[in-house]
Amino acid sequence: MPHRVAVLVMDDFATLDVGVPGQVFWAARGPADYEVLTCTDGGRPVRCQAGYAIVPDHDLSLLATADTVVVPGVHGGAVMDGVISEPVRDALRGSSARIMSICTGAFVLAAAGLLDGLRATTHWRNAARLAELFPAVEVDPDVLFVDEGDILTSAGVASGIDLCLHVIRRDHGADVANRTARRCVTAPMRDGGQAQFIERPIPEPSGTSTAPARTWALHHLARPVSVPDLAARAGMGPRTFTRRFRDETGMSPARWLTQQRLAHARELLEATDLPIEEVARLSGFTTPVTLRQHLHTAVGLSPLSYRRSFRH
Repeated sequence: MPHRVAVLVMDDFATLDVGVPGQVFWAARGPADYEVLTCTDGGRPVRCQAGYAIVPDHDLSLLATADTVVVPGVHGGAVMDGVISEPVRDALRGSSARIMSICTGAFVLAAAGLLDGLRATTHWRNAARLAELFPAVEVDPDVLFVDEGDILTSAGVASGIDLCLHVIRRDHGADVANRTARRCVTAPMRDGGQAQFIERPIPEPSGTSTAPARTWALHHLARPVSVPDLAARAGMGPRTFTRRFRDETGMSPARWLTQQRLAHARELLEATDLPIEEVARLSGFTTPVTLRQHLHTAVGLSPLSYRRSFRH
């Protein structure tokens, strides 16, 4: 049986948020088998602020048969005051599905009492409001998404793509998630406060002056790599290289290299049974202690805990 994804749409819905689940989960077709259906309260049409309405095929009873429920964001209305209808609240609370929200859809989950005692996020512009209305929710405005097991929340707009890719990765692994990202022409990983559990992208050599050096570094993470090494690969002095590197990536070479080492370590922890000492060596962290410190700072997990989280 296909994995049924129910998208619960409210009045004043955010247009992109509604489209994202259907597009991303559909793009995972092949190894994954997702069925995306849309429902509303009473099965009635709902209208967005862009001036059009959608007519769903289902009412709230769909939530009782869903494996995953997605609540897109809402622009304005009673939801932003923490008010949802009783049928919506009861349907969400009575569902045994995994439930996820995009953007201000977190207000719907909070109003249903599903976020009490949990960490959650929403669009940064609405984070303070969410925290004010629902003090029992630990609101983090600085992350792209939060995974609390069966309850997941994401920040505004495009972070819904990141969340859907993360869920696909949880369900079917990194290869399917990366293939889905390519089909959607989106990055398989975005930097943010929330570490993205997606394999590192290898930049294609292009006209940008530091790209070949970055590609070389990604294939030599196990060895010591210094700024002069990278600059020599790019055929320029260290100062010029560092300046151009910042212009092209938005960060220093050292910070970028640490991120790539972490991404490679996560990949090895997920996909292999190598000892932690070997993972540390191959990713360039030299010792397990150094790897543990960097990984805990990035994702809040030890290497062993991280590995266990991706063992089905």
